[in-house]
Amino acid sequence: MLLALLLVSGCGTQTPPATPNGPETDPEQEDVQAQQPPQTQESQQEGNTLKISVGGYELLATFEENASAEAFIELLSQGPLTVEMADYGGFEKVGPLGTTLPRSDTQITTQPGDVILYQGSQITIYYGTNTWNFTRLARIDDPSGLGEKLGAGTVSVTFSLA
Repeated sequence: MLLALLLVSGCGTQTPPATPNGPETDPEQEDVQAQQPPQTQESQQEGNTLKISVGGYELLATFEENASAEAFIELLSQGPLTVEMADYGGFEKVGPLGTTLPRSDTQITTQPGDVILYQGSQITIYYGTNTWNFTRLARIDDPSGLGEKLGAGTVSVTFSLA
């Protein structure tokens, strides 16, 4: 989806070649430009994308719309946060945030790629499923091969704003 958005935004910024009588206009291109909002793609995504760095991989995730995610964004706006995360139950990596965030717990079944706040002070990345009262902070955009990317045992995971 991100690639498609970048392609669309790239289409609207190209300048047609000039001719001896001035630049040519392409009505189709003018329509695309007219539909584009004045903000750039980067400014639209700023603050809405979580970057997760682990074992040489960079994963992008989209934040949920809740008070907990907003508090997490505020925490990350102070700089990247590195958490030592360990496997638990064969379906998640979990580690301490070092602070407590407000909870917005609801009964959910997690999916691979869910970034979850647990008990207000633990952050969890799910590579399997589990049902419990959790607060979803974000969802990894492409969770394919997530278990392998997270690796086995304890790993350092860095969370930052993209």
